[in-house]
Amino acid sequence: MAIHPTAIVDPAARIAPSAEIGPYCIIGPEVEIGPGTRLMAHVYVEGPTWIGEENIFFPYSTVGVASQDLKYKGERAETRIGNRNRIREFVTIHRGTEGGGALTKIGDDNLLMAYVHVAHDVIIGNHCILANGVTLAGHVTVDDWAVIGAFSGVHQFCRVGKHAMIGGYSVITQDVLPYSLTVQEREVKVFGANKVGLERRGFSPDVIQRLQKAFRLLTHSGLNTSQALERIAQEIPPCPELDELVAFIRSSERGFIK
Repeated sequence: MAIHPTAIVDPAARIAPSAEIGPYCIIGPEVEIGPGTRLMAHVYVEGPTWIGEENIFFPYSTVGVASQDLKYKGERAETRIGNRNRIREFVTIHRGTEGGGALTKIGDDNLLMAYVHVAHDVIIGNHCILANGVTLAGHVTVDDWAVIGAFSGVHQFCRVGKHAMIGGYSVITQDVLPYSLTVQEREVKVFGANKVGLERRGFSPDVIQRLQKAFRLLTHSGLNTSQALERIAQEIPPCPELDELVAFIRSSERGFIK
């Protein structure tokens, strides 16, 4: 086990033999770190926290610390991080709270660039990219393959759907539709399907075309949401991606960005 002599590791922590703890890291009790995970230097981890395999934490990242939510009174809450994530410099990941399920969770194969903030009770899926300075408020959900541009902020309780891309410097106060390209200029707008991102991930032209037509009906037809959903059902042949888009809209509690 490679633990630098300047690191402080609580005896109650469980560190896999192949993990690496670099200079001046601090690891608290009830922390479990899986095989092949590397903490480069000056990384601070509080428990209860579970970190999986082959992750890399760059200097000055902070994991599992208490929430900034003023309602948090020290109740037991957890942080769980999956496998093969890259957590860059000065990223802050806060544990959950009783009011949000007591869990902050990050899946597999994600990239969190420098200065990203992951607040309490946030759930991030797999294969997501959060660019520099992205801030996720409490209770945010980010689904698989989403990309959030630099210095964007996502309001608490909002959802970012699968394969969505949010342009840089956006302020997101409602749900972001799956497969969409959403950018804030003077106001946040949906510009249609995330065409380039979906092509890169192997979605067929036919599926992308169906999604594009659905977005036109939702955002540029002058119809209200119920009317647009009715037209989508009538005019666009179903497919799993379209079904997911419609289900996402019907389950939205905050409304969604048009």
